[in-house]
Amino acid sequence: MRPPSRSRRADIMTTELGRRLAARRAAAGMSRHELGEHCGADAHYIASLEDDAALPTVGVLVRLAEALGTTVDALAGPRTPGDPVRPARPPHTDAQPVVLDEQECRRLLGVRGIGRVAVFTVDGPAVHPVNYLIADGEVAFRTRADTVLARAASTEAAFEAEKIDEVAARGWSVLAVGVLEAASHPEALERLAEAAHATPWAGGGRTHWMKLAPRRLTGRRVEFRP
Repeated sequence: MRPPSRSRRADIMTTELGRRLAARRAAAGMSRHELGEHCGADAHYIASLEDDAALPTVGVLVRLAEALGTTVDALAGPRTPGDPVRPARPPHTDAQPVVLDEQECRRLLGVRGIGRVAVFTVDGPAVHPVNYLIADGEVAFRTRADTVLARAASTEAAFEAEKIDEVAARGWSVLAVGVLEAASHPEALERLAEAAHATPWAGGGRTHWMKLAPRRLTGRRVEFRP
């Protein structure tokens, strides 16, 4: 099967932009005329973007994202590097779950991102979002020494990361299960600090490194079959 031509890829991507634009505009409760006024365009131009696969300039795309309270990536449709270009989801097409192998799971996790860690506590299961990074094949993140996650050291835990595209009705999820441990070796701590690049979004003096070495790494991708 031949890959899509350059013009076909452009049509696919701009059609997806049109669907995203229409969905974001509807969620914001704006008419095409109102959106056009916010970004210096008219309703006919907005209609051409949504319905006719017109290709906006970068400046227009930035103004559209600002008017809708979103980002250019979210509006245009972020993709994981290496993901194939897929056509927009046709109506009445069933999504198909695809089981991912370990190599693909690791590729999707990338080097760093946002995920969730699930642990068991005396009050029951608890799930906490974390800024993670992958170091030496392990999932690492920072927390405070007095948190639920820190107290869960030496217990089995689960880590999950995902990317869901609600407009296109597709996405992936990766689950890692293993024993949660505190990182304590000085050299390991130094490597983690160098690789982090940024502070955790939660802030609050999160300097206590935790790591999870996956003993089971599984994933699924949901995509439609044209």
